[in-house]
Amino acid sequence: MTLFPLIEAPAQTGQAAAGVLPLYREVAWDFDRDRPIWRGGSPKWVTGVQAVATWAWNALKTIRGQTALFTRDYGNELQALTGRAFSQEVKESEAVRYVRECLSVNPYITGVRQIAVDFSGARLSLSCAVDTIYGEVKVDVSGL
Repeated sequence: MTLFPLIEAPAQTGQAAAGVLPLYREVAWDFDRDRPIWRGGSPKWVTGVQAVATWAWNALKTIRGQTALFTRDYGNELQALTGRAFSQEVKESEAVRYVRECLSVNPYITGVRQIAVDFSGARLSLSCAVDTIYGEVKVDVSGL
């Protein structure tokens, strides 16, 4: 039984060898509208670096532990920085740490670099370079 029985994942082509990750697949995402992309009544699927970028963007937009839909490892804890009397330097340092913790749980991600955070009032925007097993991708998230 699946969570979304009307959405069928594409068939896997063969089993992954021991220690080798299968090709990563994810539903394509419209980052401007913050929703999945549908074509002909079914979700559009992406693979490889674009799929990992979609996972990273969504993980950074999700508050860790807030919903039972995801495991405790999925999401971030950036909301812990709001409403606290931390200095700007401490907020930025903690935000960088939270971003790394959020993204490092994905085995397809090998590193997170060039993390830039911007606190504008109560809103947080961030960008980072994410190293994946498929190559590098830039992830920009605003309005957290």
